[in-house]
Amino acid sequence: MVVVEHLTKRYGRKTAVNDISFSIRKGEIVGLLGPNGAGKTSTMRILSCFLPPTRGSVSINGMDVMRDSLEVRRAIGYLPETVPLYPEMRVYEYLDFRARLKGLHGNKRRERKQAVLKLCGLEDVSRFLIGRLSKGYRQRVGLADCLIHEPKLLILDEPTIGLDPNQIRQTRALIRSLAENHTVLLSTHILSEVEMVCGRVLILNKGRIVASDAPGNLVSLLKGGTVLEAEIRGPAEDIRREMEKLSGATAISVEAEGEWSRLTVEYGGDGDVGAEVFSIVSGRGWVLRRLNSRRRESLEDVFVAMTGGEKRL
Repeated sequence: MVVVEHLTKRYGRKTAVNDISFSIRKGEIVGLLGPNGAGKTSTMRILSCFLPPTRGSVSINGMDVMRDSLEVRRAIGYLPETVPLYPEMRVYEYLDFRARLKGLHGNKRRERKQAVLKLCGLEDVSRFLIGRLSKGYRQRVGLADCLIHEPKLLILDEPTIGLDPNQIRQTRALIRSLAENHTVLLSTHILSEVEMVCGRVLILNKGRIVASDAPGNLVSLLKGGTVLEAEIRGPAEDIRREMEKLSGATAISVEAEGEWSRLTVEYGGDGDVGAEVFSIVSGRGWVLRRLNSRRRESLEDVFVAMTGGEKRL
């Protein structure tokens, strides 16, 4: 359904997307993750034909986004993070207007309008002015707009932003059900959402793909490791320098909090890193306030490790 090969996007001297390649099969729900500035938005806008790539190629349903731009646009539904709507229009008027723009006419237009009103839970507010709707309902209107022309590919940027917990659960269930007839590329900062909805995850960092797999498989990569956390009264830089001597440590983070420093150490194997930390603290005359360890086994841990949230050794 989607094939991206050696995609690069530059803005002047800044490289936002740096030679990435990936593919998405028909019916997949793929999560696109990354810290701010990782290149997610640029990638999604290129796939949506809003931006041209600097280099590389993108094809959607066998069509090139540069050569076949109009056909590609007909095959996708794009929901940006901030949904552009007309506040002076009523919900049913807006969807009717958008359906006409997308080439739907007569009975087909009326059928699709009713279908997306029901699917997105908008029937009770169909005659409300969009400008008087809550942010959550405006998000639903944007999603209904994406679906009205039955696109092959849905590109959703933060689709649950602004929704209350009940609406979030309903939207997640809706996205899962869409895989029966659509391919979905989903960008979100809610990592638990990715674990519950997506069958595969792409993690971007500094314009490059640093991980691509099922959420469970990515988590399993880190299950063999352990994270030790400690609070030490002492200079952060001195603590970092001493802790880099730890045997078996693969990542170290030290954050200063006043006169105290918060130490996080990732390590593998069966070594007693806690005893080594205690020995170093005692030898330097520092004060140890807390020391505990935990197995790392969440997608958040994977995300932090893959995007440089911790110092890699």
